Amino acid sequence: MTLVTPAVGWVGTLLGLSGSVALAVFGFRAQRRPDRARRGQLRFAVGCMLAGALLAMGALEVALLTDNFAVSYVAENHSRATPLLFTITGAWSALGGSIVLWALVLTGYTAVVLRQVRDTEDRLGTGALGVLGVVSVFFFGLVSTVANPFRILPDPPADGPGPNPILADHLMVAFHPPVLYLGFVGFTVPFAFAMSALVLRRGGVDWLRRTRRANLVAWSFLTGGLVLGAWWSYEVLGWGGYWAWDPVENAALIPWLVATAFVHSAVVQVKRGMLQAWNFVLVIATFALTILGTFLTRSGVVASVHSFTESGIGPAFLGFLVLVLAGGFTLFALRGERIASTSRPESLASREGLFLVNNLLLTVFAFVVLTGTLYPILVEALTGDQISVGRPFFDRMTVPLAFALLLAMGVGPFTPYRHATPRVLWVRLRIPLLAASAAAAAVVLAGIHSPGVVAVVAIAIGIAAASVRQLLVTAPKPRWTGIPRVLYGQRAYWGGQLAHLGLALVAVVIAVSGALATRATVTLDRGETGEFAGYQVTFERTARHQRPDRASTEAHIAFRKEGQLAWTARPRLNTFANQPQSVGQPDVWESPARDIYVALARFEPDRVSLNLYRYPLMSWLWAGGALMAAGGCWAWSGRTRHTREVPERVAADA
Repeated sequence: MTLVTPAVGWVGTLLGLSGSVALAVFGFRAQRRPDRARRGQLRFAVGCMLAGALLAMGALEVALLTDNFAVSYVAENHSRATPLLFTITGAWSALGGSIVLWALVLTGYTAVVLRQVRDTEDRLGTGALGVLGVVSVFFFGLVSTVANPFRILPDPPADGPGPNPILADHLMVAFHPPVLYLGFVGFTVPFAFAMSALVLRRGGVDWLRRTRRANLVAWSFLTGGLVLGAWWSYEVLGWGGYWAWDPVENAALIPWLVATAFVHSAVVQVKRGMLQAWNFVLVIATFALTILGTFLTRSGVVASVHSFTESGIGPAFLGFLVLVLAGGFTLFALRGERIASTSRPESLASREGLFLVNNLLLTVFAFVVLTGTLYPILVEALTGDQISVGRPFFDRMTVPLAFALLLAMGVGPFTPYRHATPRVLWVRLRIPLLAASAAAAAVVLAGIHSPGVVAVVAIAIGIAAASVRQLLVTAPKPRWTGIPRVLYGQRAYWGGQLAHLGLALVAVVIAVSGALATRATVTLDRGETGEFAGYQVTFERTARHQRPDRASTEAHIAFRKEGQLAWTARPRLNTFANQPQSVGQPDVWESPARDIYVALARFEPDRVSLNLYRYPLMSWLWAGGALMAAGGCWAWSGRTRHTREVPERVAADA
């Protein structure tokens, strides 16, 4: 069994690699000469890939569950004391295993694409399968070479160091990486169809229609992955925040921004025949940025709490990134003249005009984050000097863009195509403007005078009011049955509105929690009481817990209000077996109105220093993120033919 498991994993890897090579060959041959190809060849190749990926992932899980320390991945990332949950999640918590998961997810998407390709006369589909085969060759090739988790150690240890403590301390490790991968890898599908369309010199909307669901599925999962990652960071890292413009966080945000632009511009091309060349640029850029993000995470070129250590995988990813950019944009340049659309927006005061503005803002936003992320790396590579680009740069550059995006998002979906007259805009937006003004006044009367908070709340309420008005105007009578029919029948449109509402809610929480947060650092001796945010905070005692994989020492911090015990915080310090450094774990008191966040700054038996935070409305951040992802899911559940413009029943609006 000691050698059988890695042998099975290795065989699975080679089987997946062979299937990928076969798919690339069969796919491109079928695209060029469909009369000489058979669909069974494609099915056989994808079957080999799927079987290989499942064998590899299964072997890795078995090796972890059986404490098989003869396998290099197990010896380096597992210990006998690791709890069952983190033993299972250990399969994707380190470098080699994460690439195996990536290959498995990519194979799953490839199998879904194969179901679309009914015969070899579908040259667009077979070409896309060929591109997916090439991408799969790269990832299975990594698992077979520089990221091979199945190396057999000649002298295996009796026990291992265990997983990274940060990756063995929260349930989120079971969800955040797989969800993020489903988003990242999903954008390979539209890239593959775009490349196939370029090879065929075929413009039009066919490749967009066929990848619409894949785009929305990938976008929804990437959105969910970003939110889960922020939540995980907030509850585990102990620095009191959820986003730090960390290079690895940025690596996931940048493709999300460009993908969001692509999702919007694809709608414009399908409905109005515009932005065709722009969509090819966006889809190539999105896929390339997912590879860049993976390179940043796994190459070790950036210092981050959740980047993998330096390995030989970095040059491989960099080479593949260059290949994607050079190959993709060269092909685009060769075909650009044939696929460029001649249609232009008649006016910026139109839905397609505002979508174009939205696209430009999103791409500029992505460029700013990309620049701030890569600049220190480039400076160090060229001069050897180490510099950092911190939060002030990102906040100063991105906040104005975020406000402009919110405004475009609030007006765009309710503006007619072609040209919007002032009268039509006034009819559609007067009620949202009144609601926004009332909300701004209410916020000021409540004693909140931060211009940023007032503006964001006003825009968010305006977006919500515009959505409600649109729903009421378009729903047939009686309303109580008409509204569900509209929401279900126009899922693509209302899924988008749901995502916009989620983003508006996220923007409100970011503004409110940032501007109105209360922060303090207090030092208390045992039995001593201090004040924070209206509570009497007392360091009462310490407690020690011993678990198989760790020893935990926690401080009991009592929060009292008017003498009554309201909550006892238990921030702790965890010391893991075979890990030299202790890891702090904060404690959070969550409620719809505010979070109280307690993290250890210094911990001695009879004295403790605490970082205390009070964040208004923080729980709504996760709700807003979930609403965005749900909106994407609701949109992709609708059929493509339901994406026509929402009819307006008011004569004045027509």
